[in-house]
Formats: sequence, C-alpha cells, structure tokens
Amino acid sequence: MRLLIPPSTSRFRFLTGLLVVAIFAAGCGHKKTRATPRATAPPVYVPPPSTPTRRPVPEPPARGSIPVTRVPEGGISAEDKEFILSHRPIYSEEGKATWYTAARGRKAANGQLFSDEALTAAHRTLPMGSLIVVTNLKTRQASAMRISDRGPFVTTAILDLTKASAQSIGIWPGSAQVRIDVYETPKPMDIGGRWCVQIGPFTSEHKAIRFKEKLIDEYAGSKVIEFPGERSYWVRIRPAGDDREQAEEMARRLRPEEGVAYLTRLD
Repeated sequence: MRLLIPPSTSRFRFLTGLLVVAIFAAGCGHKKTRATPRATAPPVYVPPPSTPTRRPVPEPPARGSIPVTRVPEGGISAEDKEFILSHRPIYSEEGKATWYTAARGRKAANGQLFSDEALTAAHRTLPMGSLIVVTNLKTRQASAMRISDRGPFVTTAILDLTKASAQSIGIWPGSAQVRIDVYETPKPMDIGGRWCVQIGPFTSEHKAIRFKEKLIDEYAGSKVIEFPGERSYWVRIRPAGDDREQAEEMARRLRPEEGVAYLTRLD
C-alpha cells in the first residue's frame, strides 16, 4: 500500500504525530512493574542453653595469707538447708562432741566474731566453712551447722559445739557420741590446704617459749609462734608452704614435755 504525503504544512504535522506515536509505543514497551516483596515470618527467639546453678566457690587465697572465711549470720542459711535436703554427704565420721564458749569479742579461727548463738562448730581439719549435719547417736537429734573454728584440742573429742549447736542436738551442757556428715566444703578436703601443728597446752609461758625456741632450731625455714590460750599457752609451727605432708611428719615426731601435737588445718 502506498503512503500518501500531504502538503508541506500538513506533512510537518503528520511527521510530528508519527514521532509522538513512536515515542509512546517505545515507553510502553519498556514499562517496569514493581516487585511485591514476599512476606517473611518474624524471627523466632531462641533462648540460650541453660546451665546448672552452682554455689559460689571462693578463689584460693594468695600464699602466705589466710583471709576471713565467712559463714552466714547465725551459722546456717535457708539455702544451706535446701542444699542438704537435695544432696548426699560426701564424708562422715563418728566421735565425741563437746561444747565450748569464748570471751566476748574473741574472733573464731575463720576471722569472724565468735557467737554462742550461732550454729557453728570447731573441728581440727575440716576446711573452714564446711557445711555439716551433726547427729546425736543416742537421741537421734540432728542439726545443720558450719565449721568456723579450730579445736577441740583434747584427744578425747573430734568436735566442739557452740551453746546453740549443742542445744540443737541435746547435749548442752554435756557431751555425746555424734556422727558428722559433711555436705559441702568450700575447698577440697583431700588435696591442698594450709597445714600446721599446734602443740599444748603448756602450763606456763616459759615452757611454751622454750619449746618454741627448740622448734626454731630444729626446723629452719618454718614459722613458729607462741600464744596464750585460756589459762594455758600454746605453740604453733607452720612448715614451709604450709605443706600437709611436712606437717603430718612433724605431728608424728614431736614429743612435747607437756600437751600433745595436733595436726591442724588453717584454711
């Protein structure tokens, strides 16, 4: 088919019209559509894996220093009682228990003030702060308490109780055969520790000082002190590094003129 070209003016208008049609057609051919975003599910919160709760364990002290080992006010806390109900003893021993008191303001061996009303006890070698249950083997009365002091320094007993502790198992005033069940120790029982030997009682300060001087000569490098007790005097020797094996050997070898050599843990 032939295309008829109009006169000049009409021709110009005709060409302009064709150009507009061409541009419109090109624009329609390249028109883009906006993509509709896909719906995504909200992120799901995944909690971190749970870890079993553990009772805090104090860091070991620097060598040479023995810091305060605190026990709860009154000796035992509600958490301690719950712990005992949900755990088994890790160590047990039997022997005679007695009770003791101290002058007002005196500090127990763990560094806290001694209290007749606290459920605490003294033991020669259990780690300071140990959580125990003491049972009167005759009456079956039992009570929880913590180790906060050192003693008894008599060969016939293994445990000294405060007035409150003795009353809680029915042996105040008096003594009885008991079972000690240990439930928790802040420090290991079988390794480490700060050990010494305590010797006495001596009836006079002069005798204690004389024995101290003898130990200083025999055990160079050990720390030896003399100190007063209640109407008595005592000597304590700490081997180099507070080593347990050396302290045990000392306790076996020492034969004082008065008293007895007791293996004792300081921490």
